[in-house]
Amino acid sequence: MADEVKVSDLVKNVRLKVLQGKDFLDRPVTTSDISRPGLELTGYFKYYPAARVQLLGITETSFAKNMTHDELLMVMRKMCAPETPTFVVSTDLPVPDELKQAAKETSIPILGTKLTSSRVLSNMTFYLSGQLAQRQSVHGVLVDINGVGVLITGDSGVGKSETALELVRRGHRLVADDRVEVYAQDEQTLVGSAPVILEHLMEIRGIGIIDVMNLYGAGAVMQEDDVDLIVHLETWSPDSQFDRLGDRGDTQQILDVEVPKVSIPVKTGRNLAIIIEAAAMNFRAQSMGYDATEVFDANLNRLIKENSRKD
Repeated sequence: MADEVKVSDLVKNVRLKVLQGKDFLDRPVTTSDISRPGLELTGYFKYYPAARVQLLGITETSFAKNMTHDELLMVMRKMCAPETPTFVVSTDLPVPDELKQAAKETSIPILGTKLTSSRVLSNMTFYLSGQLAQRQSVHGVLVDINGVGVLITGDSGVGKSETALELVRRGHRLVADDRVEVYAQDEQTLVGSAPVILEHLMEIRGIGIIDVMNLYGAGAVMQEDDVDLIVHLETWSPDSQFDRLGDRGDTQQILDVEVPKVSIPVKTGRNLAIIIEAAAMNFRAQSMGYDATEVFDANLNRLIKENSRKD
């Protein structure tokens, strides 16, 4: 988990314009919450969230126009607290002179955008939530298979990286090998990426480290992807029990998010890449409302009824 994001990162990733204070973009943003300082304009500062990005839209700037110069300057100076990272003015609205003065006195940058307040608030929250979210390191390989993010797990040496390499060769995309940094984007969505030191790299036993992007091109890698499905590779043994009908509905919880999980036995002669590819496509079909297990059950029940009538 990152402890902070620089205002310069916010400018770059949310595509904001720097209206004032370009020399102060190294100020830290430590929370993903955004403040709409309406009550503060009336002089109520008892619960002022000073550490948040302060967003001013049509409502706030319209109210400010009805205040006297001295009143507005006093309020703006209070809003420009030492921990306040930046001000953002939406909808290409003019920045009040009093805010410019107070922000200049405290070295706080002012940013702008043509987007509406609701739109830019959503964009900033989405970006900051992802950057500041709690992260967990998971041992495995994350591959995007036709739009389905598949996290391949299993014991060391079971063949995760080799299987992922075969999937890349078949046209799919690598996100992370060996260690996957995951965070919960919301209550239902888990996102994974590679640590910076491992981006685009894979370790293949007997060969060593290879650069997937250099070998297979930029289309063979992704920066991050949702973790839609977990495929656990498990060494086959006669005593192991594996799902044969696909109706167990196994899941694994990571950062309070339940992710569907399937276990695949690893045995000599099995093409794991094709099996995992089929698992991903089957998951996608189920997400679209088609379940082969239900079709099998329906066919079986119909056959039983037909045989019962013959008897």
